[in-house]
Order: sequence, then C-alpha cells, then structure tokens
Amino acid sequence: MAITPSIHHHLSENKETLGQETMVVSNGNGGADFDPSAPPPFKIAEIRAAIPKHCWVKSTWRSLSYVVRDVLVVAALIVAAIRFDSWFFWPIYWPLQGTMFWAIFVLGHDCGHGSFSDSSFVNSLVGHVLHSSILVPYHGWRISHRTHHQNHGNVEKDESWVPMTEKVYKSLDSMTKFVRFTVPLPMFAYPIYLWRRSPGKSGSHFHPDSNLFSPNERKEVTLSTVCWFLMFSFLLYLSFTTSPLLILKLYGVPYWIFVMWLDFVTYLHHHGYTQKLPWYRGQEWSYLRGGLTTVDRDYGWINNIHHDIGTHVVHHLFPQIPHYHLVEATKAAKPVFGKYYREPEKSSPIPFHLIKYLVQSMKHDHFVSDTGDILFYQTDPELNQNHHD
Repeated sequence: MAITPSIHHHLSENKETLGQETMVVSNGNGGADFDPSAPPPFKIAEIRAAIPKHCWVKSTWRSLSYVVRDVLVVAALIVAAIRFDSWFFWPIYWPLQGTMFWAIFVLGHDCGHGSFSDSSFVNSLVGHVLHSSILVPYHGWRISHRTHHQNHGNVEKDESWVPMTEKVYKSLDSMTKFVRFTVPLPMFAYPIYLWRRSPGKSGSHFHPDSNLFSPNERKEVTLSTVCWFLMFSFLLYLSFTTSPLLILKLYGVPYWIFVMWLDFVTYLHHHGYTQKLPWYRGQEWSYLRGGLTTVDRDYGWINNIHHDIGTHVVHHLFPQIPHYHLVEATKAAKPVFGKYYREPEKSSPIPFHLIKYLVQSMKHDHFVSDTGDILFYQTDPELNQNHHD
C-alpha cells in the first residue's frame, strides 16, 4: 500500500485516526499516490468561474414543468392501481410510485435550496405542497439540510449520515449497532431521523424549540409541522372512509420505497467509494475540502426521473444551481477538480451496481476516532464477526 508523505504526516500525528483498511489510495482517477485529504490546489472561486453563467439561472416555469410532469405520473399510477386492483399489478405499482415519491422529494429539496425559483414565496409554497404530500416537514428538514450543506464533511457539525465517534459508537447497545449497520435496515431510518435525529444528537425536525433551529425560525417550523399533521390526518381520514388496506397499498408501501430511495441515495453520496474518503474536524475542515468528499453516482434510467441528484459534487458546493443545469455545470468544472473528481461508475438501466457499495460500506465504515482532525472510517471487527455468525 503506497502512503504519500502527506498521509505519513497525518499518520504520525493521529495514529488512532487510521485503522485497519483505512487507506486504499488508488482509483481510476488519482492513481496510487493521490491523497484525497490533501488541501486542493484550487479555490472555490476557480470552480465557480468555470461554470457557464446561464447554469445559475433559475426558471420558475421550467421548474414547475417538472412538478407537473411528476404529479401527472403519480396521478396516472394511482388511477391505474385503483382500476386494475390486482395482485399482479400492485408489485409493479409500488416500486414505480415509490420512485415517483422520491422524485417529488427532490423537487421539494430544490425549493428548500432556493434553486427552484428566485421567488421565496414560490419556493415555500411549492416546497410545502410537495414535501407535506410525502410526510416531510418542509422547513424543519430544509433547515437541517442547509446545516448539512454548510458543514459537509465535518464530523462535529455535519447533519446527514455523519460518522459516529468511537465513544458514541461504543455507547450503543448491540441491537442498535445491528440495526444501524445491517442492510437493508438502515434504509428505513429517515422517519426516525426526522423525529429523533442521529445517534449522539438530540432534537426533532418537528419541534420548533429543537436545537436544530434558531428562535427566528420557529414559526416556519411550526407551520411545516402543522402541514405534516394535516397530511397525516388526511391519510387517516381516507383510511376510515375507504379502506385501510387500500391506503396502505396506494400510499403506505410506496412511501417506504421512497424512504429507501432517500436513505440509499443520500448515504452513497458520502460513503461507499472504492477509496476511503476523509472526514474533518477543527481547522483542517473547510467548505471546499468537505464538499470534495462528496461522490457523484450514475443511476441509469433513474437519473432523469430523480432530476440528476446523483450529479452531487457541484450540487453540494453550489446548491443554488438548478437541477437541470447540474450535468453541464459538472462537465465544465471537472478540469478544475482534476483528481479530486471521482468519475461515477456507469450504470445499467437500473443501478443495481450501487448495492455492493452500500453493503461494503456498512460492513467496514463504523466509526471515526475521537481525536485527530483528518479522519477515516474504522471497522469494528466484532460487529462483522457477529454478522458472520
């Protein structure tokens, strides 16, 4: 295993930071001597300058056209499911509709970033309608997701799939560890995260007094929580006036498939690359270095359906860019990124190839050291042994 002088420096200062199998410093882009944790030789302004100016332009009408497209597909699937109502059609309907719920989520996510429209009113209105319809508290999640983008790659401040420190990890009981690292169980975590956040963190996306939010955001969070409860109440009403089984089949099963999509995609944007990628704390972290640990993914046919959210590095650095410009912006930025850009593995029409990266990451990426400023995931061999047994 080749270790660069930079890694030697980190290793000598923070031996606890690096565990077994920590560094596999070879990939198709960087070669065996590329250190992904080294400060990049370029500034974020250079990336910004490389992206064509029209890529920053938001068109409300174009954004709304994607909403119309997705809503029409969702409605057509519901009509078809009610009409056919057969156990032959339901297994076809569920993955299709669950994927469309995920597409709806991504558009609401764009509203939260302000990349949907230049109008904050339009962003808030459309975002509430889209996210409430799939039981996501719009402002609550928007604010915590903003925290994620502002602190991506920061072990102490990141919000999405942030690594546990060794101390937090060892404080978990064996059942919690099993659920957290046994595929597919972590892919159902999102609703729990909304209510309770991640291990080692407190607060709720629904509670206006949560430490996730500042005092001036509490009214917005309250509004989104009310919208969430109205949608939930509407689903209960439909269950009583029609049939609980029908609502389960029409909405409940697609909802859980949407949750799996959300957890699957968001996890793989920050984990499961062939090369161990760094996390940071303290003065080693910067917005640019954190953003460069993000991974682009190819989802085959799903790329268009879920609005190119797999084109994720540029999105993380510049969340103001509308989704329909991400592919072009990434192509323009790649010469600046150089070895720091990791070309996504090409997908078949359905991205089954990504499952192996999820499984490998869950098997090896368990915690990071309590000390050190440049960190790599370490593995708990006992957990793997328990899985094997």
